[in-house]
Amino acid sequence: MKRKLLILAIGFSMTIQAQNAPVFETSAKDEIAANIYLSGSNYLDYDRQLSDKALTPSPKNYEPYYMSHYGRHGSRWLISDGNYSKPIATLKTAKEQGKLTPLGEKTLETIEAIYATANKRLGDLTTVGERQHHGIGKRMAQNFPEIFKTKNLKIDARSTTVNRCILSMIAECEELAAANPTAQIHNDVSESLQYYLNQPWDGLVEKMGKKGDKETKDYTIKWTHPERLMKELFNDQQYVYNNVGAGSLMRQLFHVACNMQSHDTDLELFSLFTQEEIYDQWRLKNVGWYLDYGASPVSGGKMPFSQLNLLKNIIATADTVTQTQATLRFGHEVCVMPLACLLELDNCGMAINNLDELDKYWRNYRIFPMGCNIQLIFYRPKKGKAGEILVKALLNEREAYLPIKTNQWPYYSWQELRQYYLNKIAAFEAENK
Repeated sequence: MKRKLLILAIGFSMTIQAQNAPVFETSAKDEIAANIYLSGSNYLDYDRQLSDKALTPSPKNYEPYYMSHYGRHGSRWLISDGNYSKPIATLKTAKEQGKLTPLGEKTLETIEAIYATANKRLGDLTTVGERQHHGIGKRMAQNFPEIFKTKNLKIDARSTTVNRCILSMIAECEELAAANPTAQIHNDVSESLQYYLNQPWDGLVEKMGKKGDKETKDYTIKWTHPERLMKELFNDQQYVYNNVGAGSLMRQLFHVACNMQSHDTDLELFSLFTQEEIYDQWRLKNVGWYLDYGASPVSGGKMPFSQLNLLKNIIATADTVTQTQATLRFGHEVCVMPLACLLELDNCGMAINNLDELDKYWRNYRIFPMGCNIQLIFYRPKKGKAGEILVKALLNEREAYLPIKTNQWPYYSWQELRQYYLNKIAAFEAENK
């Protein structure tokens, strides 16, 4: 029987501190034990992290009138052929020499079965990914009918040139069109948009560069313990010692296991691993993503500024809004994750020196599951009422804290927030001339 769509709330019990981002009370280890799919990091199925917590009602005498959005494509096949073929080659060679246990042979069969579906599909959106975006679009209209059910609503939707992003955009727009047949939806896909939808590496990003290779290597050694798994898969440990990169194979198998949730299938590989091994492999990914794209002190806290052009576009576009409308942008997790850090949503932008304790404060699965998105909702006074423009942020449809003070969370003064970000941009550009 195909996997049923599960909407599971993550056990994010938090202590709310005045004007500050939430502090986790539940450990990441316990959260992953309760919902093993979280260990998938950027492969987490969006629908497996949804919360049923209701959104805060609009402030008195205010109404939403504009949404500014950036979202990642939905679940996909793995991108590289080697993600599948490398572990297959290792296990297949061992099988030919009679070195696999029955579990090893079953593991080989499982990966080969998934690999067969990936023929000419590497990186493509799966049906799970399409479903995620239909759900997101449907909830947009349900959560903000004042915006999305306005007659002749103008929706500007733009995507990177990657097929899975384009199809994700289409899925969301189909739901918005169904909710409002009068909506005027403009879709655009062009290389000319790449500079902010997916900022090219050969610019600001390349100049800053990724740091943390030494730390990643150290933690890879520290948290990869393949000995037990090798005994489960191979019947000759001398053969493993001479012919198998045990640590690499373990990580390759975990990689495939994590992305199994991107498919409607009963096949799985998580059962190969103990809870401790799953947690350690997730911790390794958590550190790696933080070093590459977070506000890590190792990289001088600069990597979130890889989304400088995107933040500028968000501000500039909001400045032009004169009527009810929506701006939807579609791209990748390597944009959503650093953008969340740059915006300082919740604790995403924290600088953490002790990587052994990183997951006490920073958890990648909260930021960038498949289909992850940031929604900025703008509110104006109702007709005949006075007041400033307010904004609230949703990170994966959960209300998030922003880096300025407010006396009515989750609503913030847009002018104050806008100035905060402009000052942040100006300081960075002055320092990096």
